[in-house]
Amino acid sequence: MKKIAIMAVMAVALAFTSGVQAQEKKATKNEDSYRLLDLFGDVFERVRADYVEEVTDKELIEAAIAGMLSSLDPHSRFLNADAYKDMQVQTRGKFGGLGIEVSMEGGLVKVVSPIDDTPAHRAGIQPGDLITHLDGKPVLGLNLSQAVDLMRGKVGTDIKLTIRREGAEPFDVTITRATIPIRSVRSRTIDNVGYVRISSFTANTEAGLKKAMASIKKDLGDKFEGLVLDLRNNPGGLLDQAIAVSDAFLDQGEIVSTRTREKGEHQRSQAKKGDLTDGKPMVVLVNGGSASASEIVAGALQDHKRAIVLGTKTFGKGSVQTIIRLGRDGAMRLTTALYYTPSGRSIQKVGVQPDIVVQPSRVETIESRRRSREADLRGALQNGNGGAPDSNAAPKTGGAPKSSAEQSQADRDKADYQLQRALDLLHGIDLFNQRLKG
Repeated sequence: MKKIAIMAVMAVALAFTSGVQAQEKKATKNEDSYRLLDLFGDVFERVRADYVEEVTDKELIEAAIAGMLSSLDPHSRFLNADAYKDMQVQTRGKFGGLGIEVSMEGGLVKVVSPIDDTPAHRAGIQPGDLITHLDGKPVLGLNLSQAVDLMRGKVGTDIKLTIRREGAEPFDVTITRATIPIRSVRSRTIDNVGYVRISSFTANTEAGLKKAMASIKKDLGDKFEGLVLDLRNNPGGLLDQAIAVSDAFLDQGEIVSTRTREKGEHQRSQAKKGDLTDGKPMVVLVNGGSASASEIVAGALQDHKRAIVLGTKTFGKGSVQTIIRLGRDGAMRLTTALYYTPSGRSIQKVGVQPDIVVQPSRVETIESRRRSREADLRGALQNGNGGAPDSNAAPKTGGAPKSSAEQSQADRDKADYQLQRALDLLHGIDLFNQRLKG
């Protein structure tokens, strides 16, 4: 009995000691925080009083906040009131600027992807380009928010970018700022295959996809062989739209999970029944400019074996940013979670590896001299079909001539090596399935 009492006293003493230690640790942590805040206050006052040029409190505090967030990772940043307003406009589908999605790398602005049919796209800006100077002034020393603010400006004004591109000497390119309307979904039919291009994930992407698929199925009817979903140079966008696009081609199963540092806050998104292609074969095109939300779609369709992913490895942005409003002074874009594909893999820094790697290439037809065939030989026997025309002869072309715009698009399609390989793959799958039936 005495032994039990001693053990109880020891347990109480241990619990008391642990509680005291925890309180002391918390107090020490608070003291450190207050000391560091005092340090910040001292620096703030010294800059206000002694810096060579007068700066406003607003400038100093916003710069301090921007520096704190940008030091965490490339995607966390402070949005002042103007930048927050611009971001809201961008996700709604229209914004002013050059039309490029950028990140920061080694103190320089790195192009993740140019947006289709924008001044930057037409000027030939490419994924992976590094912007070293803006109007002749070095980017080094600026944070991402400051660099983006400099690239934006009044519509119709010019800005000169100095570009460093792998394998080339640095060069300048002048781009005229414009209002950038984002039509995030474009579609057409190529032979008997549907083609859908998603350039970014904005608030209207899901609606645009449904409209595009309805048009494709109406045009092709029973001839519909399959779908090419082109996510190349898609910098990402809204997470809910990426989930909706993935769900549009899946009948069931997990689409993506987001995991925070608090296990109780993990979230999983599940697909609902319904496939816009009615189960037709799919190829997803990706490259190094496919980032974030586009990687969610490619990873989900790949893990569920719903589509063949073709192209080159994606960008590798597997983090989720939450926009937190800061009263009337703007907002903060804070990385709060990592996302995982249905198989449980994180693509942060590693990207989505295509099932079939196809590098961008240029194909040229090699002309060869005509060789003699059996039909050219004197006295050649007739075939057993009663002299039927050669079944291997090239099909005759017919129909109304194509407009110059259609012809131009057809030429661009033929020059797109990755797209041609995707079309070949879908035609091959359809041919194989037809022979199995026949």
